[in-house]
Amino acid sequence: MDWEKIQETLDSLMEQKRHGQLRGALMMINPVDIAEYMKKLDRENLLLLFRILPKDISAEVFSYMDSDQRETLVESIGDKEITALINEMFVDDAVDFLEELPANAVKRVLQNTAPQTRAIINQFLQYPENSAGSLMTIEYCEFSPEMNVRDALRTIKETGVDKETVYTLYLVDQRRKLVGTVPLHKALVVPEDTPLIKLVDPSLISVSTLDDQEVVADTVRKYHMLSIPVVDGEGRMVGIITSDDIMDVIEEENTEDFEKMSGLAPAEEPYFKTGLFKLAGNRLPWLLILMLTSIFSGAIIARFESVLAMNILLSASIPMLMDSGGNCGQQASTLMIRGLALGEVKFGDLTRVLWTEVRVGVLVGLVLSAVTFVRLLLLNQAAVDLALVISVSLLATVILAKGIGCTLPLLAQRIGLDPALAASPLITTLVDASSLLIYFSIATEFIL
Repeated sequence: MDWEKIQETLDSLMEQKRHGQLRGALMMINPVDIAEYMKKLDRENLLLLFRILPKDISAEVFSYMDSDQRETLVESIGDKEITALINEMFVDDAVDFLEELPANAVKRVLQNTAPQTRAIINQFLQYPENSAGSLMTIEYCEFSPEMNVRDALRTIKETGVDKETVYTLYLVDQRRKLVGTVPLHKALVVPEDTPLIKLVDPSLISVSTLDDQEVVADTVRKYHMLSIPVVDGEGRMVGIITSDDIMDVIEEENTEDFEKMSGLAPAEEPYFKTGLFKLAGNRLPWLLILMLTSIFSGAIIARFESVLAMNILLSASIPMLMDSGGNCGQQASTLMIRGLALGEVKFGDLTRVLWTEVRVGVLVGLVLSAVTFVRLLLLNQAAVDLALVISVSLLATVILAKGIGCTLPLLAQRIGLDPALAASPLITTLVDASSLLIYFSIATEFIL
């Protein structure tokens, strides 16, 4: 049964007020899909559907709703329902939810939570935004190093239903220092009297509460972890970060880099929820910068006006030259930014990277120049010397653009800037100005 038919069935049950059957139908649907279905409901039906769901499922569905729907529900439901909702949610989901609410709504929610839960949530809210501490959860399987497999499995059966993940066992000593981790599959294939300490992974990998979320994502991605322990400044374990939260971080970071590479200020809200003036404001800064920096290109063209006046084909080739240079520079910068994000390249590799990109530029430039030379001779009936000037200029531009494109992101990271900032706007300006200088210098030397 496809999703459209499922939605039609749910719509029909809701219109006919067959709430019992509606509840049964919802129980057979994944919470993510329920949250997706609820996006199209008005306030009244949204509240009705939410109250039909069992408490545990409604809390899970709530964690997948967008911020507007969550705020609508908090404004509509009673204090007891808020208390039950927060109690059913995992702490990290509750914290994420509260961070999106207005201050008055946060105050109301916290007033209707248990004192112990409120204290934990307040502690989480004090961590810096986008830090490991703000991402972590305290629902994990914690064990003493002296325990054996039998006792550990019994504990998981008794308490695992309240944990966000049970796939990793964390061994913590009496001082709450993290001793090591044991993958669950190891515990399942050994005798039950085996001490957990004998199954500990030899390498202990963790992050600090104050580590940036990008550092956390890079660590999890590097070591292929399902979850990663979080420790405080003294090495005491305070929580874990699970892979689903890491996936959200990776998506967020990739989106931010993509926006910066396109000359956009990072957006905090989805496209259709961002106001018109905000959308324009996110785009204007780099557009203004690029427009003003184009003055340099204009000045170069004006400086060599006499050269352009000699042959219209020289002027007609400028867009091709600048576009090819910009495209080549963009390709190199994209590879460098991705390589930096994945840890495949670093500033110390600058010489090696530059040598590689220059050679690539030579190969690519030769092909583009040869095609251009033949095109000018056959289609434009250009003189051989003029075709050579344009083709050689293109070759030099491609090589230079590759060099600039691979160098700027590495230099940006070296001085503490985001490499994505150096990608499109700055590279475009430098490559355009450089390509014109090369072009007119060669033209002046061989034509005048």
